[in-house]
Amino acid sequence: MPTDRDDYEQLRKAVRSLCARYPEEYWRKLDRDRAYPEDFVQELTEAGFLGALIPEEYGGGGLGMGEACAILEEINRSGANAAACHAQMYTMGTLLRHGSEEQKRRWLPGIAEGRLRLQAFAVTEPDAGSDTTRISTRARRVDGGYRISGKKIFISRVEHSDLMILLARTTPLEEVEKKTRGLSAFLVDLREAGDAIRVRPVDTMMNHATTELFIDDLEVPEENLIGEEGRGFHHILSGMNAERILLASESVGDAYYFVDRATRYAGERIVFDRPIGKNQGVQFPIARAYVQARAAAAVRDEAVALYDAQEPCGPEANMCKLLASEAAWEAANAALDTFGGYGFAEEYGIERKFREARLYVVAPVSNNMVLSYVGQHVLGMPRSF
Repeated sequence: MPTDRDDYEQLRKAVRSLCARYPEEYWRKLDRDRAYPEDFVQELTEAGFLGALIPEEYGGGGLGMGEACAILEEINRSGANAAACHAQMYTMGTLLRHGSEEQKRRWLPGIAEGRLRLQAFAVTEPDAGSDTTRISTRARRVDGGYRISGKKIFISRVEHSDLMILLARTTPLEEVEKKTRGLSAFLVDLREAGDAIRVRPVDTMMNHATTELFIDDLEVPEENLIGEEGRGFHHILSGMNAERILLASESVGDAYYFVDRATRYAGERIVFDRPIGKNQGVQFPIARAYVQARAAAAVRDEAVALYDAQEPCGPEANMCKLLASEAAWEAANAALDTFGGYGFAEEYGIERKFREARLYVVAPVSNNMVLSYVGQHVLGMPRSF
């Protein structure tokens, strides 16, 4: 893998070459069977792409957020779906920035080599929604560690992971001075969880291996606490900012996928003895979608620069996620309009990507929450909740 930060094109070509071995037929069958792209993820791992953010001293690629974004953007632009494996990248933020040296030496080499998968990030709960400080999953201290009980919802890839980062309350909400305190982050070894974690699949409109978790007296050793007890909310923000930037890159890739496909089809499809792309009613929405994708990518790049410099990047990370998800959705609609009835046909791939692109408007954080964040923390307006 290239290590020159300016050599993104070489990296992009390598990703495109790998993705070309997994054409539309591959993803269509997976979508129909609700199956996990095991061989695709394994090949990405063996190529070193999923270990891009892991430092070289732990066996990873030692690359920056910019390279990681290029990888995910190209995966989605190719027509594939990076959601099957993206968590391995954004969970690195929590572990790399707040994990102990012993934790990093214990887990990161195996993740980089592909012997271990860190694909699950358990934060969301049924009764808390977007208010993470209201989660009720509780971690109580016991001899040698913690015992955790609670429920998590919309947790993806648990059944395809060896490790999971989990957020739980170590101090009840009513006992903390600030509601973001009293939360702690844990690295859970799912191979040792046994019956303490019950997994119930949740069928969704896209194939994301989504589940609900029922956690009952899960024992986690003290050495698996990431960072400082009670500071878990702060610790996972490193992962969440990375998540927003990386998922924005997937949305940028989706937007370009739709623009690429719609542009080509508009030039080939002949109706009334002329290519439909000659009609401004077809041409302009595609052009607008492309402009919006470029704008989203520019803000994403600003967030990347701040993240890699370890500077605060919350506003930029959130804004690029909003802009990119909306650009992808705009492009999805433009492509569906361009393809017309064929866009709804499974064989063309548009309808699958259409469903997948819609997710990021509401998850992993709703765009309304992003606007609330910008209104309060960037523009200084009164808190709305």
